[in-house]
Amino acid sequence: MLPTVVLTAGLGTRLDPITRYVAKPAVPMAGKTLVERVLEWLQREGIKDVVLNLHHLPESITSVVGDGSALGVRVRYSWEPVILGSAGGPKQALTLWPGLTGPCLIVNGDTLTDVPLTPLIAAHRASGARVTMAVVPNTRPDHYNGIRVDEHHRVTEFVAKGHTDKTWHFVGVQVVNADVFDGLTAGTPAETVAGVYRDLVRTDPGSVHVWTVEAPFLDVGTPADYIAAVLHTAGT
Repeated sequence: MLPTVVLTAGLGTRLDPITRYVAKPAVPMAGKTLVERVLEWLQREGIKDVVLNLHHLPESITSVVGDGSALGVRVRYSWEPVILGSAGGPKQALTLWPGLTGPCLIVNGDTLTDVPLTPLIAAHRASGARVTMAVVPNTRPDHYNGIRVDEHHRVTEFVAKGHTDKTWHFVGVQVVNADVFDGLTAGTPAETVAGVYRDLVRTDPGSVHVWTVEAPFLDVGTPADYIAAVLHTAGT
């Protein structure tokens, strides 16, 4: 399986005031923290080597996860004195695998899902894409940004929330060729959808694909989302 980066450095401002005390991935979720549940899913899917990026209240994550051995994975950390964003963070984290040129897995640390990873990785390799994003139908275009694609599942445009046409919603799980981040300056904040991927869609059409899934997806973004996710988790 692929080297994996779990994005856990964010400030979690939408979940204030909880995130004044713990990082969002460290919020309690029915007896476990969110990040523990994410790592347990990755371990079930065969992932063994994970890097978590850190910035906000890092001890609230490291004190729970440690070296990952209790969860059946090897965990290392990438410290960001300044938050580097969804592209800058992975660029720095991937240096912990020197010489990596092939694909890696990047997962948001503030969402719960059980996307099957083996077919996602296989689809990425078969398509020749440089980025493959797991998506579900965007049922709340008023709340979530959207992704437009062609008949071959190639991304044609990223659109802001408020659109009215059919789009897809990214669930925070993706396979990315490491060289996608080569053009970024180390230690400089950068974004994926709002930067690197948007530019790829324009300059290298067909290089960014989606892979549609039917897996459940819980966004732990706002207090209402958090409560709904806790209740769902407690009932499983």
